[in-house]
Amino acid sequence: MPRPLHEPVDAALIPRFAGHSTFMRLPAVASAEGLDVAILGIPWDGGTTNRAGARHGPREVRNQSSLMRRVHHVTGIAPYERLAVADIGDLVVQPIDLMAALRQIEDGIAQVCAKGALPLSVGGDHLTTLPVLRAIHKADPGHGPLGLVQFDAHSDTNDSYFGDNPYTHGTPFRRAIEEGILDPRRMVQIGIRGSVYAADEHQWARDQGVRIIHIEEFARRGPDDVMAEVRALMGDAPAYVTFDIDGIDPSMAPGTGTPEIGGFTTREAQAMLRGLAGLNIVGADVVEVSPPFDIGGITALTGATVLFELLCVLAAGRAGQG
Repeated sequence: MPRPLHEPVDAALIPRFAGHSTFMRLPAVASAEGLDVAILGIPWDGGTTNRAGARHGPREVRNQSSLMRRVHHVTGIAPYERLAVADIGDLVVQPIDLMAALRQIEDGIAQVCAKGALPLSVGGDHLTTLPVLRAIHKADPGHGPLGLVQFDAHSDTNDSYFGDNPYTHGTPFRRAIEEGILDPRRMVQIGIRGSVYAADEHQWARDQGVRIIHIEEFARRGPDDVMAEVRALMGDAPAYVTFDIDGIDPSMAPGTGTPEIGGFTTREAQAMLRGLAGLNIVGADVVEVSPPFDIGGITALTGATVLFELLCVLAAGRAGQG
């Protein structure tokens, strides 16, 4: 039976600055029941190692998402005509106890998966992705380890920080590989750059089979060629998409905790996201938007635009399945 569809508030009737702030101006609902895609916030940055503030990301991305309209100008996709999607609010995540917070995030995403909805989340620092992946993997362990498409300045496969602390926003994908959640041979990281702690910092990831595309390689090849490789690597098996806003050059997205100059542009990011079409995506997120470091809301607007691009890719996939 078709699920009831939800439409955003029409900005031609009610101004964008009026009414309740929700993702894409969609209805706010209490649960993922009856949804194809549940958009939610994860306001937590307990894994941050330096500049905190990403806990405020979901609220400001909601505000800036009022600028998104209904139809994708390139693909012509109108996601709200194809998907039942709504804003299910923020997960309740306490900010003090890191391990308790990880359990809360995992439990919250598990509830979304149990309702049959695909989670599309806004963080929060990049450690939030680990419990999200745990929940998705446990919801359907039969499909085996997931593939990962990661847009990022940093590999986030370090082992530990500050002695033997294994859980920071620089370690989530090492933990996910170790836990058997991700298949490292179906992992690609795009935009990696910046100085590193040691010359062999990325060697562990390479040894596992992770495909690391540094920004220099990306600049030589361009978005189309890189995304053709990504599609070939992911195949038809389930994959998760994670977009760290610091993958974009900080001249265009300054509001983030760990900026790295020399990143890809917002236009290149859009081209790559459109290149995800056809993948079997089981979840996605946008992370590391930190409003305290933003200028005029430009980073949060970028995060909202990335969210819309992902939603359109998911809508295209649903149409293909139909």
